[in-house]
Amino acid sequence: MSFPPYSEQRRSLVEQFVKQAGVTDNRVLKALLFVPRHEFVPKQYHEQAYADHPLSIGNEQTISQPSLVGLMTQLLKLKGDEKVLEIGTGSGYQAAILSFLAKEVVSIERIKQLADRARKKLKSLGFSNVIVLTGDGSKGYEKKSPYDCIIVTAAAQEIPRAFVKQLKEHGRLVIPVHTNGAQILKVGIKKKGIMQFTDIEQVSFVPMVVDK
Repeated sequence: MSFPPYSEQRRSLVEQFVKQAGVTDNRVLKALLFVPRHEFVPKQYHEQAYADHPLSIGNEQTISQPSLVGLMTQLLKLKGDEKVLEIGTGSGYQAAILSFLAKEVVSIERIKQLADRARKKLKSLGFSNVIVLTGDGSKGYEKKSPYDCIIVTAAAQEIPRAFVKQLKEHGRLVIPVHTNGAQILKVGIKKKGIMQFTDIEQVSFVPMVVDK
């Protein structure tokens, strides 16, 4: 696969914003240089696709700014042989980045229209190691568990128990969580069945919707 359109804009984005945000993992930087973000946004936003800010993808959802995508992906510390669960497919851009870096990606999206669109887009671009499912992401996807890593792109009120259960021992969970009136991006490592979290930075995501 090769995506020459906007390649210089991607390089400029990585140099000016992604690296400045603290992303130093060369594999993550290569993924951001390779994956065509403009393919995952509506055509009217193609010219804005390599600015470092969120963009609307419809259904009151957004695609996150590339520097944050890079930071969250770096926190997973992927080596290439992992199975990753993503909660909140959205446009499919984060799944494409993960596809470049991991062995297998399972991505869950609540909104069927977005899931269908992302599935079609990822397939058309050749990202063949991603499975996109429609459903309540807060329940994870037990059938494919356990996972080496879980990444969440919606802010949770609390850590869903399903994530802890479906994560491998020493696996990593990256998730924004409502904490004291703010959303805090956290990275957790599962040790002896218990999650140990570190706060990273304040962020802003759409809320995670949980079925009752």
